[in-house]
Amino acid sequence: MFGRRPDATLVQELSTMRRFMPYISPRRNDSVFYMMQEVEVEAALEFLAKKNVDRPTDRPITLFHLFLRSLSQAMYLRPGVNRFVKARQLWQRDGEWLTFSAKKEIKDGSPMLTIKNRFHPTTETIEEMVDAIYDKLQFGRSGKKTTSDKEMGLAVRLPGFAIMVVMALLAWLDNRGLMPRSMIDGDPLFTSAFVANLGSIDYPAGFHHLWEYGTASIFGVMGKIEPGANGRKMSIAWTYDERIEDGLYSYHTLEGIRKRIEDPEQLLTTTGEPV
Repeated sequence: MFGRRPDATLVQELSTMRRFMPYISPRRNDSVFYMMQEVEVEAALEFLAKKNVDRPTDRPITLFHLFLRSLSQAMYLRPGVNRFVKARQLWQRDGEWLTFSAKKEIKDGSPMLTIKNRFHPTTETIEEMVDAIYDKLQFGRSGKKTTSDKEMGLAVRLPGFAIMVVMALLAWLDNRGLMPRSMIDGDPLFTSAFVANLGSIDYPAGFHHLWEYGTASIFGVMGKIEPGANGRKMSIAWTYDERIEDGLYSYHTLEGIRKRIEDPEQLLTTTGEPV
């Protein structure tokens, strides 16, 4: 309790200011920083065209996969961004987890799927990563329910006041490190970062709030491909809880994400061979 969690370890070496920040700004959305980032994608699109020659036509590697790959590598190479604040303490997450939303079908009114996946940037190849994501999507689009779906389905049958009591109980357990690991692993909001691809519906990037529930400290939104000065480009809109790391560390982390997408050969290596 209060010094232990099943999904993270307490960060011990902190400056006085960073230790005090959760008391000044106790909520994530009191602490957000917004940044719009431009990424040149001409080299990435050429890279994808070559890689997909030997891929199954129903499982192509996409620009979104390159974004997920680079982001998961950043979580490993730059562990300061793979942290979260809970109970006014800073925690180091024990793995690289990303959550993203997808439509069951690309049409207006189609329900959303929420996919949470643990990445293994030091051991899995980019092809293995992509296949794991397609497997999760196939499961979600089959209509089968995840543990989280079943829990929410039961919860929404309760009266409104009862749902509020349940959520308050979950927050109490989470703040004390008592939420079971099985619930944390199945919950899409207990994640290193939540990401969305608005480019898939030909829409520009936009900023998204952070949820107070769960542990996601970063939200990244990828926008559509547009003409740029040096070829095609896309924008990524970042929403970031500034309590987890300082601005310079975070800036270099985001620059690393951009540079790996712009030079996608780097994404073929594991982070055991960091560039």
